[in-house]
Amino acid sequence: MSRPILEVEGLNAWFGANHAVKGVSMQVLPNTVTAIIGPSGCGKSTYLRCLNRMHEEVPGASAKGRVNVDGEDIYGTGVDPVQIRRKVGMVFQKPNPFPSLSVFDNVAVGLKLAGVKRRSVLRDVVERSLRQAALWEEVKDKLDQLGTGLSGGQQQRLCIARALAVEPPVLLMDEPTSALDPISTAKIEELLNDLKRTVTIVIVTHNMQQAARISDKTAFFLMGDLVEFGDTGTVFTVPKEERTERYITGKFG
Repeated sequence: MSRPILEVEGLNAWFGANHAVKGVSMQVLPNTVTAIIGPSGCGKSTYLRCLNRMHEEVPGASAKGRVNVDGEDIYGTGVDPVQIRRKVGMVFQKPNPFPSLSVFDNVAVGLKLAGVKRRSVLRDVVERSLRQAALWEEVKDKLDQLGTGLSGGQQQRLCIARALAVEPPVLLMDEPTSALDPISTAKIEELLNDLKRTVTIVIVTHNMQQAARISDKTAFFLMGDLVEFGDTGTVFTVPKEERTERYITGKFG
């Protein structure tokens, strides 16, 4: 059995005095998709943002616990959060391409910040990343146009390509299809199935049908607690916890 790429132990997170994530422990294996489900305000997105130290960017927010990514404790002494965010990419709910940058530069921006200047290298990485994001054929003749000129679904895949360009072993997604139409949503769901060959994905979704379709493992959060975590088929058909069953069958939440 392969070693977990992501190991979380006793993770707690707060917004001021509000205890948003309560002692969560979880192990995620490489090349899998893990879906995080639960009602609004249950700590899903907060937990996700703790996995690449985005949570602490919120004024008054704090976190405590251990998060190992590929063997490195991201909350260890002297660890640079910027380096962690290169290792653990993130795609947000609303597509957010940089408005003043072209399609090409949106994908290349992380590499340029890392000091990569050679145009041939940038070109190769941009094409590879756009192909990985299933966007190359649609934008190969629009690389010099603004990223914001693309459709909503294309912009979200552009943001996925931007995250993939720096080759993170883990990719976090916070409800990446909730602002998209059904056709764009289906394209991204199909894309995730291909991407997990090279990257491990953790996705927050409010759509339980989506979680059932795309994920290998599912975690159910409720009021900051991790109630249940296991194989998606098991969680959705024979959950161990009554609270999980009540949520999945629509009896609460």
